[in-house]
Order: sequence, then structure tokens, then C-alpha cells
Amino acid sequence: MKSKTKNFFFWIKALVIAVVGVLLLQLFAFSSCYIPSSGMENSLFRGDRVIINKWAYGLRLPFMSVSGYQRIAERPLRKNDVVVFNNPQANSILSPVDSRQVFISRCMGLPGDTLMVNNQYAIVCSRDQVNPDHKQLYIYPKNKENTVEKLIKQLNIEGNELMGYNEKGYVRSFSRYELYLIKQEVPDLPIKSMLSDSCRQANPLVIPGKGKNIHVTPWNILLLRNAINNHEGKRASIINDSLLYVNGQKVSSYIFTKDYYWMVSNNSINISDSRLFGFVPKDHVIGKASLVWFSKDCEGGFFTGFRWKRFFHSVQ
Repeated sequence: MKSKTKNFFFWIKALVIAVVGVLLLQLFAFSSCYIPSSGMENSLFRGDRVIINKWAYGLRLPFMSVSGYQRIAERPLRKNDVVVFNNPQANSILSPVDSRQVFISRCMGLPGDTLMVNNQYAIVCSRDQVNPDHKQLYIYPKNKENTVEKLIKQLNIEGNELMGYNEKGYVRSFSRYELYLIKQEVPDLPIKSMLSDSCRQANPLVIPGKGKNIHVTPWNILLLRNAINNHEGKRASIINDSLLYVNGQKVSSYIFTKDYYWMVSNNSINISDSRLFGFVPKDHVIGKASLVWFSKDCEGGFFTGFRWKRFFHSVQ
């Protein structure tokens, strides 16, 4: 009887230790999130389950409502990282940052970066991409995707992942020289530049950084007002659609107290990114999406739809 009782308490103790261990890992090292939409295809698919590395940018300590924002072994975000962060939208600011909805997007703007955006805040190109030697966006019909993929492999062209798609076709990035090589192989390929006209019409958007003085312009005034109200702890308002007031004082520029980032969905049609919720403050960043540990097509049956090749696939 004593032996059975001893074994019982042994297994209870082992179970408690295991549960505590898992909880500590989720709080201080790694956690998992589910991808419910197609906004990050072709990097992440709907139905993927992803491991979040909470140490990638330094560990953000939990229980922010009690201890405030603190980060251990802080590291910088890098452009093109797939980042996991808490919802920065205005309708969620009354709840503690670390208890809000979790989003996942690609970081395309670092503090101090200048992006060229259109009137809907979509990135047309970064400022250096206006230079013709840099890569630009091109669109081609969907039925030419196999042809384009074969040309990319044949010509050893790098850095031209599928950028997005819409009803008109698929979007990839090529330099002018790469496009010249492609046209030499397939002269009649119907591929068109998306940037030549829109770059000239785009506006420069500076991503706020800690201590950086951002000037108010007609195209950033709404973003600045929202960031100041939601994340800087001050009252900001817009008068006559063109004048920014902070704590009742008219300002022509504002010095930010935090670093911010511009997050973008892989699929340009999906607007659950900075075009919708604006700049993402550094204290909202949880970690980096590092590994797909499970993947299943949501339309598949109980025993079907598993994407076996994506199991333990690193996030790119």
C-alpha cells in the first residue's frame, strides 16, 4: 500500500514539474501561434503553427501591467524579419500590451528608415529602390508563373521571392539587368513594371525612432496623431485636416520617445498590417517567427490535408 501511495505522489510530482516547465518555457523562451489567414503566404500558410523565439530581440518580461516594459539581452530587429507582436490598434489600448491579440507580419521599416508610400500607405518602394540599379516590382499573368520560375532557376537570379498577387497577376522583384536577361530568353513575356509611374507619385514616410524629430506632412499627419495618442502618452489632434496639436500646442514636428516599426503582410491584398494599425512600438514586439512545427490545410479532413514538407520548416 505504501509503495502504491509513493508511486502515486511520484507521478503527481512529475506531472506538476512538467506543467510548470512548459509554462516557464512559454513565458520566458518559446511559444506557439496559429496562422488563421492567408496574409503571410507564401512564407506562412493558413493552418501553420509557428514557434515564436522570444529571445530573438531580447526577452520582453511578462506581466507588463505590473512591472512595466523591460527587455533582457536586447537585440535589434532586422528588415524582412517575420515578427510577432501585440495589437497596437486604438481600440485595444485600454488593456495591458502583453494581453492583447497577437499579430504576425514582416518588418519592412526600421526606426529612421524612409519608405516611399502611396495615399493608402502601401509601400511603393523604399527610397533607395528609386535608383534604377536596385530591384523594382514587376507583375505578370498567373499562367506565366511556371515560365518565370524556370527562368529564375536557369539564369541563377536571386532575391526575387513572390511578393504578392492580385486579380491581375503575380508580383516579383527584379533589377533592370535581371529583366533584360529574362527578356533575352522570352522576348514576348508579358511582364510590366509596377513602380515606374507610382514611385514618382509616392511620398516619403520616415519611421519614427527614439529621439528622432519627425516633421509633420499632409501624408503622415494621421499616422503621427495616432502614434502620439496611443503610444506616447500625450493628447494629439488634427485641426482643419492639416494642423497637428499636441497637448493643445500647435507643432510642426514631434520628437518620439520610442522606436517604431512598419509591418507589412506578404500578400499585398491583405491589409491587416501597418496600413491598418500604423506604426508598431518596440514594446509591442514579442519575438521572431522562427519555425513551422505543424501545418495542415484547414479545408482538409481529420486525417487529410497535412503539409508534411512544412513540418519543422524554418520561416523565411
